[in-house]
Amino acid sequence: MAATRALLSPSFTPIHVTWAHDPLLLPSHSSSVVSLHQSRKDLSRRMIVVNASAYDLNSVGSASLRAIGSLDNVPMPVVLIDQDSDANATIVQISFGDRLGALIDTMKALKELGLAVSKGSVYTEGSVKKTKFFITQLDTGRKVEDPDMLESIRLTIIGNMLKYHPESSAQLAMGEVFGIKPPEKKLDVDIATHIHVEEDGPKRSLLCIETADRAGLLGEIISVIADINIDVESAEIETEGLVAKDKFHVSYGGAALNKSMSQVLVNCLRYYLRRPETDIDSY
Repeated sequence: MAATRALLSPSFTPIHVTWAHDPLLLPSHSSSVVSLHQSRKDLSRRMIVVNASAYDLNSVGSASLRAIGSLDNVPMPVVLIDQDSDANATIVQISFGDRLGALIDTMKALKELGLAVSKGSVYTEGSVKKTKFFITQLDTGRKVEDPDMLESIRLTIIGNMLKYHPESSAQLAMGEVFGIKPPEKKLDVDIATHIHVEEDGPKRSLLCIETADRAGLLGEIISVIADINIDVESAEIETEGLVAKDKFHVSYGGAALNKSMSQVLVNCLRYYLRRPETDIDSY
């Protein structure tokens, strides 16, 4: 794909991602740069645009509610947003075992965000059914490049997952606040966080991040990268249960990151991601 260059200065430019899961109807919010002079709590509160009242359990089928009683066989929910594989569309891939239906509500929710599903497909890998959407912006016909909108897509999909498949609550970080049953095993952020930079040719590097999922995570990551003047060219954003697994193609001054710059990036991200309650001003 023609790599889209996202200059992460106070004007968030394009980033590319991939997603999947049932979305809940969320209001779209204007794109704005996440200030590095906000506390983590403030940033998370700003990004959680899900209205708890939207989770009307009366709309959930009795079969789904009964499933909450036994979580032993509940599949792992996975949402993937891929900005790398297609030059013209953001690819969203959703899987939740074989429990996903036609996802009509998902497509309706995406339309409410000002998005269009240009095409889609369903395929099976073993016992897991995966649904793939190709998403574009209604007004421009182009892929989604605003990080705030990408986060809205992610939260919308997870919101619908919690609404129509409440048994997924114990498998998702958002289930702690908006689900019917919080995760039984909570991740230790320090243990769950892994960050490293790999070689990816002479002009860019591959930043790999694995950490405990939470609302506003994408905005936090991009803000930290922007603060040290590193460019993001494209990305793949994945939510796998309680864990966020993100990959970003990054560059510095038009070239791959050298060892010292890679270490600065890793150190900064580790500081912020492993201390979500730390005041940013104290750094």
